[in-house]
Amino acid sequence: MKESQAICTTCANDNCFIKKHVHLEKMKDYVDKKHSFVCKKSHQFILEGAPIQGLFFVYKGKIKTVKTGINGREQIVRFTKDGGIVGFRGFGTSKRYLIGAYAIEDTVLCNFGNEDMMEILKNIPEFTFDLMLFYAEELNKSENDIRKIAQMNVRERVVDTLLYIHRKFGQVKDFIDIELSRRDIADFAGTTEEQVIRVISSMKKEGLINIVGKKIGLLNIEKLKKEIMEHKFKLK
Repeated sequence: MKESQAICTTCANDNCFIKKHVHLEKMKDYVDKKHSFVCKKSHQFILEGAPIQGLFFVYKGKIKTVKTGINGREQIVRFTKDGGIVGFRGFGTSKRYLIGAYAIEDTVLCNFGNEDMMEILKNIPEFTFDLMLFYAEELNKSENDIRKIAQMNVRERVVDTLLYIHRKFGQVKDFIDIELSRRDIADFAGTTEEQVIRVISSMKKEGLINIVGKKIGLLNIEKLKKEIMEHKFKLK
């Protein structure tokens, strides 16, 4: 990982928590203290169980957040893109990260240390309020994910995952704007790589998706949505 210059005042990520509040006089002091760096593709910048070193904000790039499950297998619990926040689980209540995080592509990250983040939360109520709403929404999503695992069959989980990453990253030149391995899709969908391969092959034959290497394009989004329509909580 190498140093990078990520300037908050000229940042294009209007949904970033820091960018939203950078206009506040008190925030300017903390922005000057942040540490920005480039994390190369596939490199891990948060190790599960390591001491918490504040919060990370994605200036540019894509991240996958993982949690160790049964038999030591890493389960993907989240994907994050430009403007997103990483490492918030356990922050303020735990001394160690509850998750791990990897760069899916070369990514520029901004890091605010523990002391600075705690001071921001204590001294800038606008920031604290927005972060509280963020945590509330994340709790709601986590509850929905639990329902998904309990109620969806394997195909529905794969369809749900493809629709999710399509909403999250969009589609460029007929393909979802992120390249994930079949293992990544399985780790997020809560199934096996072999099952994902079978489901994706079947969906291609049905004319629902297009595949070129790791690239996947959705050809009939409405039909895919209908497959999981009874699980409306994930379509939002």
